[in-house]
Amino acid sequence: MSDFTKSQLYVLLNRDPFKPLWLVGADLSGADLRQANLSGANLSWANLTGAYLIGANLTGANLSLANLGEANLGGANLRGANLTMANLSGAYLTKANLTEAQLTMADLTGADLTGANLTGANLTEANLTGANLTEATMPNGASYA
Repeated sequence: MSDFTKSQLYVLLNRDPFKPLWLVGADLSGADLRQANLSGANLSWANLTGAYLIGANLTGANLSLANLGEANLGGANLRGANLTMANLSGAYLTKANLTEAQLTMADLTGADLTGANLTGANLTEANLTGANLTEATMPNGASYA
C-alpha cells in the first residue's frame, strides 16, 4: 500500500505546477492518481504497482526502473516519458499516448496496449511477450491489427 495518505497525495498533486514532483523510489502502490498532473515528475525507482493512473498527464516524466506492474494507465499521456527498464507487466495501457516514449528494455509482458499510440517510441530490447497490440500505432507509424 502507498506510503502516502489521501490528503498527502492531494497536497502533492496540487502543488506549484511549475515545480515537477520528485518522488524517486516512492511507494505509490495502489494509489488513486486518476487525471493527476505528473508532467515532468521524477518517479524513477517508484513502486506504482496496481496504481490507478487513468487519464494522468505523465508527459516527459522519468519512470525509469519504476514498477508499474498491473497499473491502470488507460488513456494516460506518456508522451516523451522515460520508461527505460520499467516493469509494465500486466499493465493496462489502452489508448495511452506513448509518442516518443523511451521504452528501452521495458518489461511489457502481458500488457494491454490496445489502441495505444507508440509513434516514435523506442522499444529497443523491450519485452512484448503476450502483449495485446490490437489497433496500436507502432513506432514507424504502422498500425498493428
